[in-house]
Amino acid sequence: MSNSTPQTPVTTTSLRIGNGYDIHRLVPGRPLILGGQQLEHPAGLGLDGHSDADVLVHAIMDALLGALSLGDIGKYFPPDDPQWKGADSLVLLEQVVALVKARGWGVVNVDAVLIAERPKLKPHIEAMRSAIALRIGVAPDQVGVKATTNEKLGPEGREEGISCQAVALLQAC
Repeated sequence: MSNSTPQTPVTTTSLRIGNGYDIHRLVPGRPLILGGQQLEHPAGLGLDGHSDADVLVHAIMDALLGALSLGDIGKYFPPDDPQWKGADSLVLLEQVVALVKARGWGVVNVDAVLIAERPKLKPHIEAMRSAIALRIGVAPDQVGVKATTNEKLGPEGREEGISCQAVALLQAC
């Protein structure tokens, strides 16, 4: 057995991947904002949250932060901090991207799937992709957004909420 001290591993990886997840409750009296787009829910519902509750953008932010082991969005935008009340999540996304870039990384691509029974999201996907790509500083074809239902199962299926799962790939600059 060697008495040598453990060596710190050398990181030579130039790619990092992170995943993110978010869910918010659907409630009356709130706007429904997804991917920076205000949508109309057939039952007049919107997402409840301290900011604009944009689950798509929140999941992407968590994926970006997770790729660099920087925690989650609650660390940077705490829900009990009044300055983030009603905040535009696309503006928060810009701040997360600036944090990623300041650490020497760039976004290769992001991919997300929204889970909601209603409203139909397909007509809004391209606008969501474009808005997110603009704020990240990438081409729209580097932002994947898909939508699916939960086949009336779980909180999304019962229309209690909308959730999103996202992944982000980063490359060292």
